[in-house]
Amino acid sequence: MKRHNWSINEQANFLKRIGELLARGYPIAEAIDSISLHLPKNRKEELYKCLVDLKNGISFHDVLNNIGFHEELIGYVYFAEQHGSFAEALLEGSSLALVKENDRKKLLKLLQYPALLIFITGFLFVFVQKSLLPKFTGLFHSMSLEANFFMKVLYSLDEYFPIFMVVLLLLLTVGTIYYVFVFRKISVLQQRSLLVRIPIVGRILKLLFTHYFSVQLSFLLAGGISVFEALNLFEKNYRQPFYSHLGMEIKQKLLTGEKLESILANFPFFEKEFPMIIKHGQENGKLEQELLFFSQHCMLNMEERIEKSLKMIQPVLYLFIGFLVVSMYLAILLPMFQLLDGI
Repeated sequence: MKRHNWSINEQANFLKRIGELLARGYPIAEAIDSISLHLPKNRKEELYKCLVDLKNGISFHDVLNNIGFHEELIGYVYFAEQHGSFAEALLEGSSLALVKENDRKKLLKLLQYPALLIFITGFLFVFVQKSLLPKFTGLFHSMSLEANFFMKVLYSLDEYFPIFMVVLLLLLTVGTIYYVFVFRKISVLQQRSLLVRIPIVGRILKLLFTHYFSVQLSFLLAGGISVFEALNLFEKNYRQPFYSHLGMEIKQKLLTGEKLESILANFPFFEKEFPMIIKHGQENGKLEQELLFFSQHCMLNMEERIEKSLKMIQPVLYLFIGFLVVSMYLAILLPMFQLLDGI
């Protein structure tokens, strides 16, 4: 059977509807069968194959992997199968996936119009720079007049733009070499430690990693599993190498006698408040509730930061485009007034 790729929205909405039906008491097979009635033929075929696999004893997260679901959503299903809060976990995972996908679409939408403006402005800039300005410059020299500020701005942009492109190309080349020969060869934990150092993006990633780890640990603890057993399940989640290595690393350090909050404090990819939340939860005996509350806090904080970052991008682009357009306009207009004054 030919595989038809599921978009992130399709994956998230599918798991969301599964979670809603499970919360109403549907068995997983009946929930899938019910949802398939509202889907196109190609999706019905895939879900029929899923039902066959489930009846043959294949776990739901493996079934989703077979039809190409995203590893993060598969991770939610994997942990849900361990702790039993299936409906809640699917709703949580689908909600996060929809938020991330909506933010990605917002970013693309914000960049589409400025990108078009930059293209048109670039075309006008080349026309003005190569056609009109040289004529004005020659005329200014013949009349012993000095070029105005905006003409100098355009000439400076023309002079430094190739240098900027060369520098950008060199940075991309160095970045690619670093990624291939250094970044890919270090451990996945070190990779995440480096990623969270990236300005703006790193802060959002840190909130994402903390949210995911805390919410999964919360669900596992609420299902009656000990911290050590939960970490063992993280370690066995091989489809998410970062969380698998993380579970193994924390477990090994716990065996040496270190406290959980002390171990987490040494990981730069977690929020600095995370160890304190762990300590407080252990002291009051409500660790799973503290973790769930903190994961929700991380989620809200992450949404706010993404929204703020998106709102900053468009005005900055418009400011640059506006300055460039005004410079071209005045570079042409002001020489005319200067020439009229000289007549």
